[in-house]
Amino acid sequence: MLSKTHTKYIQSLQHKKFRDEYGLFLAEGPKVVMDLLNSRKFTCKEIFALNNWIEEHSKQLSLLPDTVVTDVVDFELQKLSSLSCAHEVVAVFEKRKQINKFITASKITLALDTIQDPGNLGTIIRIADWFGIENIICSIGCADMYNAKVVQSTMGSLGRVNVIYTDLVKWLKDNDTIKIYATSLEGKDIKLFGGFKEGILIIGNEANGVSDAVMEMVNEKITIPRIGEAESLNAAVATGIIISHLV
Repeated sequence: MLSKTHTKYIQSLQHKKFRDEYGLFLAEGPKVVMDLLNSRKFTCKEIFALNNWIEEHSKQLSLLPDTVVTDVVDFELQKLSSLSCAHEVVAVFEKRKQINKFITASKITLALDTIQDPGNLGTIIRIADWFGIENIICSIGCADMYNAKVVQSTMGSLGRVNVIYTDLVKWLKDNDTIKIYATSLEGKDIKLFGGFKEGILIIGNEANGVSDAVMEMVNEKITIPRIGEAESLNAAVATGIIISHLV
């Protein structure tokens, strides 16, 4: 059985303070865990899983000699899980070292201005992965990419998309040779845009949109025309609609 001390240590990783302190995060469920393992971008420190999952993936696990694999029963797994119903496996991964330099030319790059809802951030990462967008720039005020809800929402895309946290205004100034677009209710109809292969697309905060300081850096505003009476669109939904028109 897992000791109380070790259980509390794993549970502590559900909080950003301890994820930052230990440089670790949790992933849960067969798909998310296997996608992160297969991405080879994250080092897996520990796996806690039901016996049938361990047996099913014994071949893959044999290739991870430095990963501690612990056979647990249902009630032990539930204690480690942040989900209402634990699903077969919980794994502890090391955070990736942040990539600070990458190419923006001839690519679409997403920039997120204070996206605070973890579910939105995770879904946007998954959308980026779907459309082949490699890099997402997050302002410092964005949700933590290693939040359990973010990790779960990405469905493994966290291992295929680079997420970088930085001073967004400064980063935009440093990359002002690339055309910058931003979502705005006063923007140009998305249907009037043809697809393009290069640009920085800014998605604003769920409640307040793109901040004034960031908007000053923008070359062109984009909007999704409203037909009905809804006041606004969910940030992740809007991201998916806009990118589907641009790529």
